[in-house]
Amino acid sequence: MAITRFSVAPLHSQITTLAAVAGGRAPADLVITGARMLSTYSERIASDKEIWLSGGRIAAVKPAGSYKLGPAPKAIYDAQGGIIAPGLVDPHIHIESSMVTACAYAEAALLNGTTTIFCDSHEIGNVMDVAGVEAMLEDARLAPLSIFLTVPSTVPATSPELETAGGDLTPEKIGALFDKWPEAVALGEKMDFVPVAMGDPRSHAIIAEALKRGRPVSGHIYGREFVAPYAAAGVTDTHEASDRDISDDFVDAGIWVFLRGGNPATPWNSIVEAIKPITELGVSHKRYCVCTDDRDADDLLSFGLDWVVREAIRCGVKPEQAWSMGSLHGATRFGMGDEIGGLGGGRRADLVLLDDDLKPVNTWYGGALMVEDRKVTPLLEDTLNQRYRYPDAAYNTVHLPKSIKLVPDLPSGAVTANAIGIEMPGIILPHRKIDIAPANDWETILERDNLSFVTVIERHGKSDGGIAYGLLHDFGIKNGAVGSSVGHDSHNIILAGTNEADMQLALKTIEAANGGIAVVENGKVLAFVALPVAGLISDKRVHEVATENQALKKAWQQVGCTIPYMGFNLIPLSVIPEIRITDKGLVKVPEMTLAPLFD
Repeated sequence: MAITRFSVAPLHSQITTLAAVAGGRAPADLVITGARMLSTYSERIASDKEIWLSGGRIAAVKPAGSYKLGPAPKAIYDAQGGIIAPGLVDPHIHIESSMVTACAYAEAALLNGTTTIFCDSHEIGNVMDVAGVEAMLEDARLAPLSIFLTVPSTVPATSPELETAGGDLTPEKIGALFDKWPEAVALGEKMDFVPVAMGDPRSHAIIAEALKRGRPVSGHIYGREFVAPYAAAGVTDTHEASDRDISDDFVDAGIWVFLRGGNPATPWNSIVEAIKPITELGVSHKRYCVCTDDRDADDLLSFGLDWVVREAIRCGVKPEQAWSMGSLHGATRFGMGDEIGGLGGGRRADLVLLDDDLKPVNTWYGGALMVEDRKVTPLLEDTLNQRYRYPDAAYNTVHLPKSIKLVPDLPSGAVTANAIGIEMPGIILPHRKIDIAPANDWETILERDNLSFVTVIERHGKSDGGIAYGLLHDFGIKNGAVGSSVGHDSHNIILAGTNEADMQLALKTIEAANGGIAVVENGKVLAFVALPVAGLISDKRVHEVATENQALKKAWQQVGCTIPYMGFNLIPLSVIPEIRITDKGLVKVPEMTLAPLFD
């Protein structure tokens, strides 16, 4: 039997039965006894409790042993002193970043104690427009996970003058998604923060589609000067708080802060600084959540939302408060605090059994045991074997000309290059002016000035293979190439390397698989993750893709790349300072103007 979000009936249809069970007049489906209870309402852990379930919902939380005084429950589970907590609620993620489908994502989420996610599917929206968003929603409906959509708001991330995307989500299309899909509960991150602050008509029309339907608006802001106009434009959350001061500004402006935690070896672990208003300034945690944002399949298993909760504790937040930030707060932000995020009567029975280190041991989803002793149960296995298959069009999204030159012409004299600087953590990339003396070959220039080629190729078939050339400074690759069809956010193909031959091999490898990420050295493919669904997603199970990710990361380091591949994928993201490259050329941010490669 497959378990999905729809396996639990609405509360209104169950209140009579739930009241009877809670009052001891009818038997519970399941009693979990011998537990400590983590209450996100009172933010305390109470000893010797038990929880009564009926119809996939919580009927009551009682003192341990209470079930013996009434009708015998249909089943009993002894928690043996473990901690029962509500399932985690991730308020901001991108499923596509995990390189797996929504159904496959659910496996890792449940292993990590996460039972609800709010996803922004702007990656597949940038490739396939509305059809991609709707395919992911169909996928989500078959998943053993509660998946809600924050409707992609910035597709493309900038404008056709600055990049070529496969999709164009206009205000009218966004409004139609809200009206058609009940899962569409908010507007996704409004990434074009400069146009929003400056009153751009299209940006404001998109926000208005959400506001006039009573839907909240998610944000994406860099720079304290943009906080006030962003809040005034209706944005009420962000996951991009990068330091204490801007995090403090957000809270005072009425903006929810989603503290992003991630593998410390990647650009994503901003929680360490952004949590400091709570730990250093005495700010209340009530408007703070924790989130994961982007995870590849490998990091999804190792650095799930439960890990982010423990990271918040490590940073100085009390355990009960941290778990509330990971469950009830996210539910409350999206108006679902009476359905998920707590252990009250009538709530969905999305529960996690934790050890003393707050690591998930068991996960019940809608009262069904999906993970036991940190392993997938047969019930979850059966559900995962009935995964959604994306339409054929999703497997045909890489369209390239037959012949492409991948490196720029050698400059004829002394020039100054507008180069993209590479430095950790790899999100904000500095604009570096590099004086290039004349040379007879590129090899001399690259080695002498610590440069690498970077090339972006339009892959949606809209511009007959539009191509742009750039140079990376301090990228580190010495003899080879890397390439990806996950070039955020328009998801054109990005390549970087030291020579045309290896860059061509990376490109051909990606094209043959209809998408993927490749590492090449000396004419040999060292690692490759095939992403045939929209050039973004594998159709394999999460553990298979995680194994491929691990090999990719090893090869990535072997060829010398100085930032992780997920940071590399951000190089075309033309809404983050200071300089980026798209298929249209070098983009200066926040000026939002094109710059030549050479001055």
